[in-house]
Amino acid sequence: MAEPLVLTGTMGAVRLVSLNRPERLNALDTALTRALLAALEDAATDPSVRAVLLSGEGRAFCAGADTREMADLTPANAALVAERATLTRDVHALLAALPKPVVAAARGAAVGGGAGLAIACDMVVAGNDLRLGYPELRHGLVPALVMTGLQRQLGPKRAFELLSLGVFLGAEEALALGLVNRVVAPDAVRDAALEIATAWAAVPAEAMAATKTLFRRVADLPLAEALDAGREVNIAMRGFRRDGR
Repeated sequence: MAEPLVLTGTMGAVRLVSLNRPERLNALDTALTRALLAALEDAATDPSVRAVLLSGEGRAFCAGADTREMADLTPANAALVAERATLTRDVHALLAALPKPVVAAARGAAVGGGAGLAIACDMVVAGNDLRLGYPELRHGLVPALVMTGLQRQLGPKRAFELLSLGVFLGAEEALALGLVNRVVAPDAVRDAALEIATAWAAVPAEAMAATKTLFRRVADLPLAEALDAGREVNIAMRGFRRDGR
């Protein structure tokens, strides 16, 4: 029986999700992207899950799009092209909308779509062997679906530099730019990410969900509207604590 493309498990209230194509450095094809979306959707709807840890099996987080599938992703296969783009969009949209925080444990290659997937998470723990970059233009491709997250997190000038020149960053450079939160030895990446996810899971679920949702929401609002949104949550949070304290 073939190994599942995505491995899942649970430690306490933390859902573990791991890309499982180590022989291809967890490169994303349609099947893997579909399986990843399904795993994240399951975590989103499971009331026992309070945080998610996303990782990759083997020596890489994710090497981006699987080049073996490129030959099929042509205008002649318009339905497949559209499905692949839609799945990628839906994964990124769900990571943002998921009311449960997600931490990426990223070691080795986080390239193209893999880089986009890592920084789409709420926090990133990187191995000191991290190699993060967007080489799509070198291959005549457009880093289309990863562009939004990178520009919002890094700003236009540096984001365009990475996208247009195909610059690769090491772990310490990514840390200095704010694209990752921690740098540890490669073998310690999952444990360090699990420590973060476990701390998140200890927080009351309603308060965490409201915090993440508001955090994402205010980033796109003018100041006055952002403050109004904060006021709404400030009022609502009074009902989160049930013990009268």
